[in-house]
Amino acid sequence: MGDAPLAPNVQRRPSTTASRRAAAFAVWYLRVVTFVNLLSAVWVSFGNDVRRHNEENFYTPYLLTAGFASGVFTMFLAITMRRRKRAAWILNIVLGSLFLLLFALAMFFAEIREHAQNWVSLVLTAAFVAALVVGKREFYAKGDRSNARLAAAVGVGGLLVCSLLAALLVTVANQADDSHRSTFLERWNYGTMRLISVAADDSGFTGISTPNWVDVVINVMSTLLILAVLYAAFRSRRAVDPLTEDDETRLRALLDRNGDRDSLGYFALRREKSVIWSPTGKAAIAYRALGGVSLAAGDPIGDPEAWPGAIEPWLAEARVHGWIPAVMGASEEAGTVYARHGLDALELGDEAIVETAEFTLEGRAMRTVRQAYNRVKRAGYTVRVRRHADIPAEEMTYLLQRADDWRDGETERGFSMALGRLGDPEDGQCVMLECADSRAGGGGELRAVLSFVPWGPNGLSLDLMRRDRDSDNGLMEFMVIELLQRAQEIGITQVSLNFAMFRSVFERGGRIGAGPVLRLWRSLLSFFSRWWQIESLYRANAKYRPIWEPRFLLFEKSADLPRIGIAAARAEGFLEAPGLPKWLHRKHLESKR
Repeated sequence: MGDAPLAPNVQRRPSTTASRRAAAFAVWYLRVVTFVNLLSAVWVSFGNDVRRHNEENFYTPYLLTAGFASGVFTMFLAITMRRRKRAAWILNIVLGSLFLLLFALAMFFAEIREHAQNWVSLVLTAAFVAALVVGKREFYAKGDRSNARLAAAVGVGGLLVCSLLAALLVTVANQADDSHRSTFLERWNYGTMRLISVAADDSGFTGISTPNWVDVVINVMSTLLILAVLYAAFRSRRAVDPLTEDDETRLRALLDRNGDRDSLGYFALRREKSVIWSPTGKAAIAYRALGGVSLAAGDPIGDPEAWPGAIEPWLAEARVHGWIPAVMGASEEAGTVYARHGLDALELGDEAIVETAEFTLEGRAMRTVRQAYNRVKRAGYTVRVRRHADIPAEEMTYLLQRADDWRDGETERGFSMALGRLGDPEDGQCVMLECADSRAGGGGELRAVLSFVPWGPNGLSLDLMRRDRDSDNGLMEFMVIELLQRAQEIGITQVSLNFAMFRSVFERGGRIGAGPVLRLWRSLLSFFSRWWQIESLYRANAKYRPIWEPRFLLFEKSADLPRIGIAAARAEGFLEAPGLPKWLHRKHLESKR
């Protein structure tokens, strides 16, 4: 796949066959060195041989050093170079050039020139540096500007903490007979030395003798420290400017004109997202960058003819920052357009859409649903349907409080099909359903709420579901049916309900004649449904006899799917952000409203 054009404000020299091959050679060199370093760390005899060739008059190629720490270091460099990180290229060109210069100077000595291994090492090192020079234009991905400062802080602070822990461990495990002679400063120096290498000469520390496991634990600490420093130095830019008031105004204008095309369109107004516009301003893509993934949801907003004008700069920005582009929940129409720009598609599941004019509780197929509806209605529950703009401020405050009390956990889940807020004055066209228990007397006690966002002028898309856990079962189904039956009151003709992941697997896998692979896949999904409600969501949606609209995950490479899955889980609120402690995280930008 060729490179997509860059955004207007981004310029770089075009790739050539030579630059691409040189960049690939540099990446593969680091991969091979990583393999040898890690292999030598677990294969004792091989590791000793590698270390022996780094002593006296023998030299190994650039970065080839036995050990876990060196293996982890080269592995990070290989990964970041593969992601075209500019910072990784700069680090390698500086270190590689210095090493090559010193190596070349050393070759002036006859005792070094006489070993064939040294000539091989020199040629490989020179080839790597030359590949970096030729492939320079391929390493264009920008990191966060604060990475250098953060990496320095993590390195200095981590080294201090690790060296003190190492000194404490040496003090506790010291087995030397004259251990009383060693000072804390000497034990600190010894621990710091072991942080650097498990094979360093310790003959100068006569008052210190530690078991081998102590040296290994200290070196593992250094490996973890290297991981932390490299993560801080090469992490992708995690956040960009969130929606501004101007962005939101323009997006709302596009939704007014084209909002009926995609039921997920209104969720583009989620304010933690960023937006990139087509040159004409007639289309836009809302996305969130996290975990090195630029994650968009749903279809581009606006005129389909202008979608390519938004897709191209979005892909270009992803490449500039080293992000993996991905789209969750795209329709078939949008998936076709994205495919023309090099993205592949994987069907995620189906969206349940109910045409209100076609919905009925009559008939044998709806018997169970009809009975459940009538049971809840006879129990004394009533539903009130109104636009957010029609709810007085004091009543909205009460609804927000009750909805917050009923929330399951502290994390607000949702990204692709959730607005992430409730009761905002700008969302006046959203629809609120309030279910009250009239048996409590008065106007009834509030037991559940549903909120829907607009889907064009005549549609709604489910946003939020909350209910009192002590209320009767079936309230949500009762409220949805009430909305479908009273849709004319608010001028609604279609309603988008929950997304059913892998719906076709459950439907086809339960039929007679389903193949063994499909049945196995269905059984596996049913097993995981015990925790993630995959099958229950499908069953809950199917009872309304909806129209099923397929939704797709779009991606560039299959190898990126694990990272995309993790980023999606984080965006939806199912995973906490990994990495550095919270006090080291840069605060997320918030929209000031």
